[in-house]
Amino acid sequence: MTFGIKLEDVTVNYDGHIALSGVSLEIKSTSVAVIGINGSGKSTFARLLNGLVKPTSGKVTVNGLAPTTKDTGFVFSNPDLQVVMPTVFEDVAFSLTNEKLSKDEIRSRVVATLAEVGILELQEVNCYSLSSGQKQLLALASSLVRKPRLLVADEPTTLLDLPNTKRITKLLHSLKVQQLVVVTHDLELAATCKEVVWFEDGRVRRQGSPKQVIPEYIKACS
Repeated sequence: MTFGIKLEDVTVNYDGHIALSGVSLEIKSTSVAVIGINGSGKSTFARLLNGLVKPTSGKVTVNGLAPTTKDTGFVFSNPDLQVVMPTVFEDVAFSLTNEKLSKDEIRSRVVATLAEVGILELQEVNCYSLSSGQKQLLALASSLVRKPRLLVADEPTTLLDLPNTKRITKLLHSLKVQQLVVVTHDLELAATCKEVVWFEDGRVRRQGSPKQVIPEYIKACS
């Protein structure tokens, strides 16, 4: 099976605003950071990967297929947007609503996923009583429980303090997914990925290793 992300001459037009303009891009690295200032097109790119955004023109494929929410897990920058059920266990289990699994299978998968992200002991806790770091872990669990091949995390450390930022960074790189895409302003997080894609004005300005791209980005922004 074809592996990786591919965009072919992709343009995204929001009612006259060009968010992406003729972007052609191929990513086969197992972890990639997407950087750029606000409005550069990086979040639009991320949402193309699970079909939340459709290209106005051009073609997007993930592992050779059209993007879907089934194969791509997505973690929003504000985890409160992903909370839909009262308790941690119920919220993660809700992601499996359409999977046609037995109650035992659902429980087994939810417990395993909560253990993977380190919040199994919080399974009966009310979601809205969690800290920002715990909510981010819950959002990760809700995406991972469906076993996506690709995980996209949009600004996963924005609301976190330094200890939780380090914890989330370490966890992201330990997850059992085939490919990780992290959209971030955090250049330390970006530097932990194998590849960096820099968006500017709706186009890809640079793609390469962190050592190649990040110093150029810092210089351009200074």
